[in-house]
This record gives sequence, structure tokens and C-alpha cells, in this order.
Amino acid sequence: MNAVMVVHGPAAFDAGDVERLMGLLRPRRVLVAGVMARTAAEESGLPVTCTDERPSRVLSDLREPAFLLNRGKTPESGRIFGEIVAGRLPGLVHVETSSGTVYCWNRGDAALAEEIALRTGCDLVLARSTAKPQDGQREIRGCIPGEAVFVNGVVIGTTTADTVVLAMENGSLKAVSGLDPKPHGFEKLLRSGLPDITRAWCKSGPVRSAPPRQGSRVCRGGRVAVVDHCGHTLYTAIGDDVCGVLAIGDDTTAVCGHICSHAGIPVFGVVDGDADAIVEPGYAPGSVVVEVIDGRDDDLGREIAKRRDLRASRWEDWVEETLNAIDGRVRILLDLRER
Repeated sequence: MNAVMVVHGPAAFDAGDVERLMGLLRPRRVLVAGVMARTAAEESGLPVTCTDERPSRVLSDLREPAFLLNRGKTPESGRIFGEIVAGRLPGLVHVETSSGTVYCWNRGDAALAEEIALRTGCDLVLARSTAKPQDGQREIRGCIPGEAVFVNGVVIGTTTADTVVLAMENGSLKAVSGLDPKPHGFEKLLRSGLPDITRAWCKSGPVRSAPPRQGSRVCRGGRVAVVDHCGHTLYTAIGDDVCGVLAIGDDTTAVCGHICSHAGIPVFGVVDGDADAIVEPGYAPGSVVVEVIDGRDDDLGREIAKRRDLRASRWEDWVEETLNAIDGRVRILLDLRER
């Protein structure tokens, strides 16, 4: 097939959709959008190219026929996601595997949509995107009450309805409806400045449901990368010279542990017990997670990042020295060091 397949999210890899459709459709190439999708893609071993960009950006930059592959947590949330992406493009062909549907949104390539539906046996639906961003306001639809809500990788609360409405007001961000706010989450988000909520990366629910696959450890000495409450930025922080990651925050530690598990990179996580269960846990050998006894993970984590040398001749020695430096201020929750 003379078309590019753009894959969003890890679920399409974890469920086997990507491998199956690569066999059925034989796209000219496969591009992967998103951070956790990259993790699942690398674990799959399939011949794909990871971009770390949002799907609408990847699709808009292409000058050749292309379609979006997505597996939503429910058929409705999958449809809503396609509608949102389509609202940012002239047209879109969207394969939604949670419902077995090929959507041809707006002025999408009808011939391509028909061919995909024929080859896959999916239902073909012609659809119109009515999703229009409102000035200073953002709707996050397709939520399941009780799920975590993210803005730019930071959990800002949990859903109380199927739609969350956020708004920028008087130089700040507030929850209009559908959200039980997490004040510390808003504080962390706004620490780096007020995001443009109409363009920010927003989602609800777990970032990945499948457990990570363990990889082999490569580097035992080198640079210690610091990731502070922005686990979605991890791939920009790690490279071949990284021997470990200092992760600050409960959810950040969970995401870093999950991603680094496959890469074989150990994590030193600093948490304070406000995790939101956003990802299946998993850590590489050599990882240690500590909980702050009194205070917040932000403060202790930044203190470690500031005072400790972030070059380690040996990761295990760096961890031991760090634990000695904060002795009495933390309790060890997880210790995967090799004895």
C-alpha cells in the first residue's frame, strides 16, 4: 500500500494491531507518535520510526497518503480522539481498532479509507469533525470517572464526569467542571509557566496498561539524568552515556521506571506517596525508590540533584552515597540493587 501508517499510543502495539495491519496493508512505512507508544514500539521489535510528536503534527508534515491507527480505551474514546485529530487537519483516515472501524473524517482520502476497510474487514464510516477549540478553554472528552487527568505530562486531578473542562483565567488555570483537582499537580504544572491550554497535551486514564518488558543493562557508569515531574520528557534526557535516572515525583518515578525497564536503565525514584496508578510498574535491576518521611518529594529530589555529582563512575556507588546523604529522611520502598 502506497501510504504511511501513523500509530498513536501503546495499546495498538500491545494488542497486536500494528503487527497485524502491517501484514494486511503493507504500508510503505510506519511512524509512531507519542512517548509511551515509542516504548511499546521498541519492545515490539517491529520496523518502525519513532517521532515523539503528536499525531496531528506528524500527519500534517507528511506530503504523501497517510492514515492514523489508534486503539482507544473504549470505542467512544477512540472515536473522540479521531475527531480531535481530524479537527486539526483538512481531512483524516482513521483506523480505530477498538471498534473495528475505518473513519473517513471531513475531506479525508475516501479511496484510501475504502481500500483499508476492504483489506481489514472493518466498517467504513464517513464522519464530520465538529471539534472546535474555544478561546482559553479545553474539553477533555471520553473520560471514565476516577481516571487521572494529565496536562503536559503532569497529573492535575481525577475525573468526576465523562468530560473535563479546563480554562485559563486571570493568568492561571482552573478546573471548570468534571475534575476533582489535585492542587499540588496544578502547582507543579504552573511552575514552568502557564501553558496554552488550547494546545497543551491533555489526556485522561493510564498512559499504558501493559507491563514493561525487561531489557538488558548496558551502562554501569556515566551520567545521571534528572527528570522532575515530567516523565513524558524522558527520551530527551537519556542517551547512551546515561547510567541511571534520578526521578522526582510518584508518577514520574513510575513512568521512568516503566520506560527505563526495557532500556535496562536503573532509576532512583524520590516519592511522597501521592501516586495515581497511571502505568503498570516495572523497574530495571539496580533501581531504588525512596519515600520522603517528612516533606515533599519536590524539595528532596531537587536537593539531591543540586548537591550530588551527576556523573557516576559506578551507579551502585552513586546510589549508596546518595542513600547515606539522606539517611533518616527517607524510607526505602523498593531496592533492586544486585547484592
